Order: sequence, then structure tokens, then C-alpha cells
Amino acid sequence: MTARIVTVAQQKGGAGKTTLAAHLAVAWAGEGHKVGVVDIDPQASLTKWFAERARVKDAVPIELRCVGGWRVQSEVEKLARIVDLVIVDSPPHAETESKIAVRSADLVLVPAQPSPMDLWATKTTLDLAKAEKRPALVILNRMPARGKLADQMRAKYAELGVPVAEAVLGSRVAFAASLLEGRGIAEHGPSSAAGQEMAALAAEILNRLGPAQ
Repeated sequence: MTARIVTVAQQKGGAGKTTLAAHLAVAWAGEGHKVGVVDIDPQASLTKWFAERARVKDAVPIELRCVGGWRVQSEVEKLARIVDLVIVDSPPHAETESKIAVRSADLVLVPAQPSPMDLWATKTTLDLAKAEKRPALVILNRMPARGKLADQMRAKYAELGVPVAEAVLGSRVAFAASLLEGRGIAEHGPSSAAGQEMAALAAEILNRLGPAQ
């Protein structure tokens, strides 16, 4: 059985790629899945979070690989043989690594904040996924609690013919606070608004991926 692979990609920095990757990994691992994460971003933020996580005594187990360049595809393939789900945190601007990460994915997750800059940058990432013939899903991230902004953003992405996840992630301090502790929101506050949002998104993504082959 081969793992399902998701790549978190966005050409614009600061969109929340690493935050999304870390929280999804914890959410899925907490449900009993064997999860592996591959950090190919030169900033290595996911790897730094993982170092903090090593101090958490009751943390659910997650496999980590930190690689770059030509090793990306082989490392993803090796990890996929020993886990159920692989999450690849890709760099914002490294063209070669991003292409490899997208090419390896069963689904490309594209986090986007409610701003024109994110919308424009997202199109570049979506074009890359299309060129590699990989399905993509936009994740609305850091959305304000009130207003019709989410609906407006959905309409803009609909014009591009791109699916947007039903589950939306709000602009919540708890997402960052839990990462500072080396945890995910599923461990830090599963019943909080942030915890419920991430749980809904994690379930929706698994449903889109379908069963492992």
C-alpha cells in the first residue's frame, strides 16, 4: 500500500504553508494514521518546530525528513513506503524543488490569505499544478471571523475554475501558540474554534484524497 501524498505549495511567502502542514500532520496522526512530513523549504521552519516537538512527552509520533534538490523525490517515495500520509512543505520560490514536490503529490494544497497579493500569487502555483497534471485545492487561511470576505474570495477563485475547501481557517492566535509549544492545535485545543476548524479541514482533505491504493 502506497501513502497518499499532499504537497503544500504557494509562491507567495507568509501564506501559512508550514503552519498548515504541521497542524494537518498532528490532526491525522492523532486519528491513528502514520504520518510523515518532508521539509524542503530552506528556512526549515517545519524542522525547527519538530525540534520543539521532541520535548513534548505525549506528542503523537510523526516522521520527519529535511531534504532539498535532487533528493526530494526519492525521499518522498521512501517515506511513502512506511507511512499512510506524506505532507510536503515546499519552498515559496525554489522552482526546481517546487516542481518536484507538486509532481509527487496526489493533491496540492494552496493556502491563501484574504488579499489580492495572495490571489495573484496563487494563480502561479495553480498553473504549476495544472502543468504537472495534479489536482489542487485552495485553503482559505487567516480569514476574519465576520463579514462576507470568504464568499468574495470563493467567487474570485471560481472565476479561475479552482476548487476551494469548504472548511475555512480563521485568524486565530491558537494556531501559532500551539506551534510554539511543539504541538498542533489537535493536541493543544481540540475543542477550541481553531481545533474544530482544523479537524474539519483535515477530514475534508482525506475525503478528497480517497482511500490509499
